[in-house]
Amino acid sequence: MVEPLFSVKVKCVYCEIEFNTSRVRPSFKKTTKTDTDFGIHYKDVNPEYYVVRVCPFCGLATTENFVESITRAQRSAFEDKVKVNWSMKDYSGERSWDEAMQCYKLALVCAQIKGEKDRIIAGILHHIAWLYREKENAEQEIRFLRFALNAYIEVYETEGVSLNNAKLMFLIGELHRRLGEFNEAVKWFARVVNDKRIMDAAMIKASRDQWATTREDMIAAKMEMPEDGIIEKK
Repeated sequence: MVEPLFSVKVKCVYCEIEFNTSRVRPSFKKTTKTDTDFGIHYKDVNPEYYVVRVCPFCGLATTENFVESITRAQRSAFEDKVKVNWSMKDYSGERSWDEAMQCYKLALVCAQIKGEKDRIIAGILHHIAWLYREKENAEQEIRFLRFALNAYIEVYETEGVSLNNAKLMFLIGELHRRLGEFNEAVKWFARVVNDKRIMDAAMIKASRDQWATTREDMIAAKMEMPEDGIIEKK
């Protein structure tokens, strides 16, 4: 019988020792639904649990998107903040929700130490929020959605031109909506639809849909309707 997990070898950039980490076979990645902020729900095995790779020897946690090098200053900071407290722990097998969360939070610390790009840090924060959503821990989910939103705004301000602006702008709008900041949400959705340079049909439609949802949220909350409207594209 084929197991859902398979093992791959990874070389740690800090201690340069090879270790095993698990991945989920594509045939076992069965989704049940996707949330409006792109959080995916899985039927059986959650492949998101295995995104982070943790070196059992030193505790350096990375993802495939991390820079595969470490400077002398980063090594020193990692030793002071992580390695000094690390006891040998192997995350190479099946992971529980708690273990997945430990891996993501460790990856967040390591990303900050290594000075990874804002979009990497934003993604980790967003994944942590999704994990809390899975446990229906609304308080912690909201907390980490706020962190993720701030990081995504930083991404937009520093490297938005070189990225898929439409998806990033939509995501910023949707996180504002989920945090109850409806006026800000509407501004971002309207930007996606009204910017003639944006040709991403899926994101334009999603922005229209969520703009309409936000209007309903505001009516329910008896809030004044925003002036930012959706302009029909010619």
